[in-house]
Formats: sequence, structure tokens, C-alpha cells
Amino acid sequence: MKKIIFALIITGSIVYIFSCTKSSTYGYSTCTGVPVSTDSTALLAFAASDSITPTKDTSGLYYQIVTQGAGIRPFGTSKITVTYVAKYLTGQVFDSTSKPLTFELDSLILGWQYGLPKIQPGGRIKLLIPSALAYGCTGSGSIPSNTPVYFDITLIDVKE
Repeated sequence: MKKIIFALIITGSIVYIFSCTKSSTYGYSTCTGVPVSTDSTALLAFAASDSITPTKDTSGLYYQIVTQGAGIRPFGTSKITVTYVAKYLTGQVFDSTSKPLTFELDSLILGWQYGLPKIQPGGRIKLLIPSALAYGCTGSGSIPSNTPVYFDITLIDVKE
């Protein structure tokens, strides 16, 4: 009898633990993101307060090319070398680098994948990224879910 009660307690505990976690399907989060258009007002307000004259991409990304640069444009699997400052729309910096970092473009958030091909090495671009093209409904590290973000990026080099 004690073994049956013990088994029921263990089974109940396991069911309770798994019922309290985020729901998922086959290991993927089932959170719900916001449509790209939802963040437009906040992105445009940030642009106005920071004297950014944005252009809207068909993806919903807003950008301002500060310097075009010259040379080959990054695409897909290009290795890009950049410096950048990343901010929330409150103006709070959440990430930055003073030393150049290298990434594969297709491993980065969609906002970068859509924005960086607009410039060339030596170029600088300001990206106002809706949450759906940034870190989505899951967020990342200290970045909350469904958070639109701003990046000021200098593209130093592109390797195919």
C-alpha cells in the first residue's frame, strides 16, 4: 500500500511540474508575438525624439542610412564585422561593442538581415526594429518578450 501511495505522489508531482511550465509543441515555444505594425507608433516616436529620419522597409523595419559605404553588400551567409549600440525605445542601452565583432548575417535577428544589406563596408545604419523582427515573443536574456529595439550599426567588413 505504501508503494502505491508513493507512486501516486511521484506521478502527481511530475504532472504538476510539467503543467506549470510554458506550453510547447515538440520543444518549440507556443508564445504569441505581436504583428509588426503594432510597434510602428512607438518606433516613429523614438525616431522623432532622436532626430532620426526613418524610411520604412516592406518588412516593417524602419531605417536611416547615415553613411552608405562602398564595396560588396552583405547577404545570407556573409560574415559581417560590425560595431554597434543597441537600445530599448526608452533610450536605455542594453548592448554595445567598441571592438569589432564578426557574425554570419543569417544567424542574426531578422531586423539585421533586412537592414544590413542596405549598406556596404564603411557604412553606418540606424535600425528601428519591431519586436517581431527582433527577439519576438520569447525575448532573449534580459530583453523582454515583444520588445521593439533600436540599433546604430557600423558595418566594417563583409566576407562572402
